[in-house]
Amino acid sequence: MKIVIIASISLISCASTYKNNDKAIGYNLTKPDLVIVLPDTLREVSGLTIADSKTFACVQDENGIIFIYDILNNKISNQYSFHIAGDYEGITKVDSLLFILQSDGILFEVSNYQKQNFKTIQHNTLIPANNNEGLCYDRDNNRLLIACKGKIGKGPENKDKRVIYAFDLESKTLSNEPVFDFDLQAIKDFAIKEELDLPAKNRKKKGQPITEPFIKFSTSAICIHPKTKQLFLLSATDYLLFVFKYDGTLEYIEKLDPHVFNKAEGISFFDNGDMLISNEGQDKKPTVIKFEYKNE
Repeated sequence: MKIVIIASISLISCASTYKNNDKAIGYNLTKPDLVIVLPDTLREVSGLTIADSKTFACVQDENGIIFIYDILNNKISNQYSFHIAGDYEGITKVDSLLFILQSDGILFEVSNYQKQNFKTIQHNTLIPANNNEGLCYDRDNNRLLIACKGKIGKGPENKDKRVIYAFDLESKTLSNEPVFDFDLQAIKDFAIKEELDLPAKNRKKKGQPITEPFIKFSTSAICIHPKTKQLFLLSATDYLLFVFKYDGTLEYIEKLDPHVFNKAEGISFFDNGDMLISNEGQDKKPTVIKFEYKNE
């Protein structure tokens, strides 16, 4: 199915209009069903995960604290210190456990977090990238997925390579090779083929000038859809949402309105498919926005 996103002018313009194919992805991203304005304590909210039908757990990227947020009463209901100050970028729930990702790839496993004597175990994944932000639970394969934000190494062979590794929950070890391997140039070619209205840049290819979409594909959050098993991937710096089949095939690219998605750093799904996305505050208020799933 072809997706054409039409905008009157460039993505960075205040006058842009945003449309998306909600029948294709199941969400009208131009019209949130709920906007939660978070307190300043969570201005740097960097990841979230559904805790139950009424609450979500989240972290912010400076303090080693798990925050439990009550959606119905719009307030922090509890908070738990699991480690010292650091750079925490992702959180995901695995049954009664919570896993938190530090940007250097260290994972913190927190059990019985709602009890006074909760336990924290640290796992050094040895992931090759220095900057990692995406974390989610892959229930069908009993593993966590960890997305590297940028390149995994120097050299031209890594210039257009973006990857996701798996952390096995039984052996507590990282996969030797990426389980998802994305090619940035192929993603740009997809955007051209689908005629997506994205910011462009000029460069030379074999000495000839060409114009191509300006896409960094810097992963800020990932999550597997509970109904379709598609992988949803956010790139906050691009204001883009990417939707992949579970085999890694790119299906859709959706442009995000920066007035709605200030800096999209977290994504999670309820069991019925409803989606939450968290936004860091920066020069605005931090938010969590909810989109109801419309493809039932």
